[in-house]
Amino acid sequence: MKHNFLETITGAVVLLVAGIFFAFGYQFSNSSRTETIKISAIFDRADGIAVGNDVRMGGVNVGHVSSMTIDKSNFKAIVNFDIDASLKIPVDSSAEISSESLMGGKYINISPGGEEDTLKNGGVIKLTQSSISFENLLSKYIFGQDNSSKK
Repeated sequence: MKHNFLETITGAVVLLVAGIFFAFGYQFSNSSRTETIKISAIFDRADGIAVGNDVRMGGVNVGHVSSMTIDKSNFKAIVNFDIDASLKIPVDSSAEISSESLMGGKYINISPGGEEDTLKNGGVIKLTQSSISFENLLSKYIFGQDNSSKK
């Protein structure tokens, strides 16, 4: 009987310590979060982008892709992302889908513009460049240039 009581106390202490670690981890993970704003960009194609991908400025991670939809009127990809609210991104900024490497993942790269006015929550970046299809580039290189422009 004494042996079972000792095991019960040990189990309770282990659960208590695990609960304390969980509580501290939860508190510190929420306290380090920064306030964000939602920004959108409209691309012809959003190849390789997925929810959770990075959004970067100057090579520094400033946010992440939160959702993607299709505009049913013009069939363009609308990419929504959350960005650090402390950044004042000019309204004439541009966004492009960039690759980390030839075989690596993709991310949204924002190049800041020069306007005084800044994007607010719900703002849209209008100047965009879709991802480059390496398959199409390779195909053009291997099989030659497009012959439709030759007379």
